[in-house]
Amino acid sequence: MSGQKTVTPTAESLAASVSAAKTRGLPPVEKWNPPFCGDLDMEIKRDGTWFYQGTPIGRIGLVKLFASILIREEDDYFLVTPVEKVGIKVEDAPFVAIDFEAEGSGTDQRLTFQTNLEDIAVAGPDLPIRVERDPEDGEPAPYVRIRRNLEALIDRKSFYRLVELGVHHDGWFGVWSGGSFFGIIPSDELPD
Repeated sequence: MSGQKTVTPTAESLAASVSAAKTRGLPPVEKWNPPFCGDLDMEIKRDGTWFYQGTPIGRIGLVKLFASILIREEDDYFLVTPVEKVGIKVEDAPFVAIDFEAEGSGTDQRLTFQTNLEDIAVAGPDLPIRVERDPEDGEPAPYVRIRRNLEALIDRKSFYRLVELGVHHDGWFGVWSGGSFFGIIPSDELPD
């Protein structure tokens, strides 16, 4: 294509583009449909640490800015601006749920999660909790949806607290939040 210049995206160009487009709250990434510009050497590790070119990003404000433009399409993750879309790697989930508050009880219970980047999400029908089990060792990996189709890995201490709130319902041991029941483990698999 003559006349068109290919620009290699950088973390700096993405940050500048988002800063220019950002108003209040999260950017409307679902309304943006920019062209794919390639992959960026950026990765989010399982512990929630963001890396750029193999180095941890130490500025939390910059990490939050990037997180605000993160999208997931099937199993792939991208950072998008109104003018560019770049692929990044995510080792597990892009966020880590580091704490939660429980209000109410029974079917009226509400579990409000906070992530490592200070996102807040109340688990419920639109923001479900799910637990995957490692096929080799059976180790549980619990997740909660934070926004759009982005999830947070629930940290171990929070997961143990969730288990303490667990109840039996329809053959499952799990928790209630926002009027929905989220099964953690089938009741018949619980130790006696």
